[in-house]
Amino acid sequence: MTPDLRYPIGRFETVTPGSSTITDRAAHIANIAALPANLRAAVHGLSDAQLDTPYRPDGWTVRQLVHHVADSHANAYCRIKLALTEENPTIKPYDEERWAMLPDAMLPIEVSLVMLEAIHERWVTLLEALEPAQYHRLFTHPEAGGHDVDWLLALYDWHGRHHTAHLTALRTREGF
Repeated sequence: MTPDLRYPIGRFETVTPGSSTITDRAAHIANIAALPANLRAAVHGLSDAQLDTPYRPDGWTVRQLVHHVADSHANAYCRIKLALTEENPTIKPYDEERWAMLPDAMLPIEVSLVMLEAIHERWVTLLEALEPAQYHRLFTHPEAGGHDVDWLLALYDWHGRHHTAHLTALRTREGF
């Protein structure tokens, strides 16, 4: 059976509200903290031609993917802050495909790698300071429904590992 290149670590397994433990949260936070270095390692030494290679058929290029992770994680950081400071805010979705086609998605990837390092430093500092009840703060996504901070934490732990695996799998397949 051919592996599904869209989901190299499997699909996201949703978190049931109230099911996350202190150990789960610590693991999610550790993975979020490690993402900038892991992503940087996954793209280290790639040429411009390799950065402009799709990570899978009909997928974004490596360059677009790196910029997508920075865009997505900046949005996640803001969404958590909204959930912590407002009562069940409705967050704004965005069109990831269209964002990946904007001119800034063609910049050198160093711009987004540095952006991720800064966002993740702030994000991890915030997450590590939360009280347990704050992980149950709610927000509503117009397309995905209502969720809590625990769910978003688990999602973005998965998201970072998911996209890093896209890149490491490509490097293995193509011998980059």
